[in-house]
Amino acid sequence: MGMSPTPPARRLRLGLPRRMFSQVLLMQVAIAAGVAVLATGLFLAPLGDQLDDQAMRRALAIAQTTAQQPRLAEDLRSTPPTPSGPVQREAERIRRATGAEYVVVMDRRGVRWSHTDPRQIGGVVSTDPSRALSGREVMAIDDGTLGRTARGKVPLRDSTGTIVGAVSVGIAYDSVRARLIHAIPELLAYAGGALAVGALAAWLVSRRVQRQTRDLAFSDIAALLAEREAMLHGIREGVVALDRAGRIRLLNDEAQRLLELGDEALGRSPDEALGGGRTADVLAGRVTGTDLLMVRGQRVLVANRMPTGDGGAVATLRDRTELEQLGRELDSTRGLIDALRAQDHEHANRMHTLLGLLELELYDDAAEFVGEVVGDHRATAEQITEKIQDPLLAALLVGKATVAAERGVALRVSDRTRLPDLLIDSRGLVTIVGNLVDNALDAAAGTPHARVEVELRAEGRTAILRVRDTGPGIPVDRRELVFTEGWSTKTPPAHRRRGLGLSLVRRLAERQGGSVTAGEAHGGGAEFTVVLPEALTEPDPVPVPTVPPAARAVTEEESR
Repeated sequence: MGMSPTPPARRLRLGLPRRMFSQVLLMQVAIAAGVAVLATGLFLAPLGDQLDDQAMRRALAIAQTTAQQPRLAEDLRSTPPTPSGPVQREAERIRRATGAEYVVVMDRRGVRWSHTDPRQIGGVVSTDPSRALSGREVMAIDDGTLGRTARGKVPLRDSTGTIVGAVSVGIAYDSVRARLIHAIPELLAYAGGALAVGALAAWLVSRRVQRQTRDLAFSDIAALLAEREAMLHGIREGVVALDRAGRIRLLNDEAQRLLELGDEALGRSPDEALGGGRTADVLAGRVTGTDLLMVRGQRVLVANRMPTGDGGAVATLRDRTELEQLGRELDSTRGLIDALRAQDHEHANRMHTLLGLLELELYDDAAEFVGEVVGDHRATAEQITEKIQDPLLAALLVGKATVAAERGVALRVSDRTRLPDLLIDSRGLVTIVGNLVDNALDAAAGTPHARVEVELRAEGRTAILRVRDTGPGIPVDRRELVFTEGWSTKTPPAHRRRGLGLSLVRRLAERQGGSVTAGEAHGGGAEFTVVLPEALTEPDPVPVPTVPPAARAVTEEESR
């Protein structure tokens, strides 16, 4: 039987733990330990130098005191170097009194007159005494017969000031090291206490970070951030995040496109970034509700705002411009269908009338009847196109006249209407006229002697539009409110919301530097006035016919 292969042993993988709590705690403890060790080292290094300096200065002070003894220089000159001589006795007395390692008195040749070891008396010193014998004081750390010592050397002078020798005092370096070593446990105790406090603080901070990050690893947080960025900038819905102070802190790509803003809006309030208005009110939370309608430029937006736990808020924006356009087209299509249905019914009645006239062989009456029917439609179209030379506006009003007739409303073009084919933005004016006429037809429908009058005229390069109706009119306190986005007195249809037409009219007018106002028409009803400066181009100059020279000569000849 074959033996199954033994699975390979798993290799131990050393490294940082994955959880943020463990990583932060480990890093902070390591930092605290490193700071403690560094602080201890930075403290001990100058401490050793200070102790060495103190020892050398102490040795120098003892040497200076010894050299100032009144009989020492005389005894050096008058007695031989012996262990029982006066110089040895005085030096030993001073050594025992000061606690020095040695006190050596030497003559100018460097021969010892005193030493801790009596056998060294009479011998030459082991270190160079020339600097002290030349009159200078010396401090140093030297290695001599007694080991490593902190030394101080001074010249020895007699009563006349003549240098007769030198005094060398040493303090064992081991005594300095012992002081340093003695201080280390206390220093380590302080360092350990600081490390313990740092570890406790690190643990508390790590616990707080753990709660706030839900114990995720750094790699998980980085992945979540990358996913968040990809999601925010990839979705086809605008996202605007505001902090607790109401300043914009995030705009994804779609929000920048819908609001026509850039990165310069970050850190600013909605009023500063958008210049006020309903959009700024919705983002700032001054207007509350769900699926709030806004108009930004030529876009119709739906906004929802939700507060966040940190006191800020997140607003989402959806573009409903195309949906609104489709809804308006659907309304127009329904109106045209109703008009066509009514025209079909009227056409059938007229055909029956015409058929009856033909069966009765009243041919002249039949021809006159057809002429009247065709002439009415032709007269309406000719009347409009004669006064309004822009083809888009003329076609719009011809179509609106047909719809108005089927709704029982007389659509009339004022006698003052004169508009040349010089419009810069005819499509924008078509939108304005279409919205105002639709509102006027809705207001006038069902009223006695229902009528809508349209006046379009040019004054220089300024286009002036007035739309009057015989409806119930608009109260004075609501004449500004009617231009607010989302406000309407009519019940909205199922496929879309109302309250955008007049708001869009005002936005289009203001975009061209114009204005729109609501007032009361003569005889009752509402009157809307739109003024669009610089809406028309300058007319081409009429060329003046010139007379050729030959023709001019013939004319002059004939005049004679």
